[in-house]
Amino acid sequence: MDVLTLREASSPLLVSFPHSGTGIPTAIAQQFTTAGRSLVDTDWHVPKLYDFLRELPVSTITANYSRYVIDVNRSPQGAALYPGQNETELCPTSTFGKQPIYLLGKAPDTAEIARRKEYYWQVYHDALAEQLARIKKTYGYALLWDAHSIAAEVPRFFEGVLPDLNLGSADGQSCDLRLSADLLDEMDSSGYSAIHNGRFKGGYITRQYGSPNLGVHAVQMEISQNTYLLRSADYQYDSIRADKLSQLLKKMILVMLDYSPTH
Repeated sequence: MDVLTLREASSPLLVSFPHSGTGIPTAIAQQFTTAGRSLVDTDWHVPKLYDFLRELPVSTITANYSRYVIDVNRSPQGAALYPGQNETELCPTSTFGKQPIYLLGKAPDTAEIARRKEYYWQVYHDALAEQLARIKKTYGYALLWDAHSIAAEVPRFFEGVLPDLNLGSADGQSCDLRLSADLLDEMDSSGYSAIHNGRFKGGYITRQYGSPNLGVHAVQMEISQNTYLLRSADYQYDSIRADKLSQLLKKMILVMLDYSPTH
């Protein structure tokens, strides 16, 4: 299986799906516990929420392998995204619920982590960087939307229930403030609970590539899975609620497409 799936299109916008993959190489799967093989922390069905992108001139890049193999939204050096807060590693060894992903003694060593970085992580980021460079060469600037979802309640990472929509712009450092304000306006009028730069301010991808001074504007959208999944039905897609959410996401993507740094 290819490390990623890439779709090129003719607009300044690239949408990234780093955590929706479910692929696990057989040799790695054999080292996983039952909890690890369940892939419970996948960003379930997120590309499906964005199916409307097929109708728009938007490029997409999608990771095909699970974040349990390697997390392409983490620093390759393993640096903390949120110092002082609980996080998972570049090659996670426990689920969000703190269950071990690997059988005893089977967690990846330094050499195995380096191998995975080269084969999975680097390939994804080479393609991401190449797409942003291509777009910027064509339009003079590039836009990046990093698409995610997470369970509404994850005590390991945050207290209580997560807002429905969590827009991150690295505390205003990864995109034009005017762009994030326009996106927030759409969120605030949507009827969903929403926050900007709350618990999730953007992961490695948003922070690494978002640089307004260099003409790249990046945001992360973290969606509560309560907005589109039937939580009691093994992550089953709720088409009615998902369609409503997709309509809002489309409006926000159109805001991105309407943006120009010269306006």
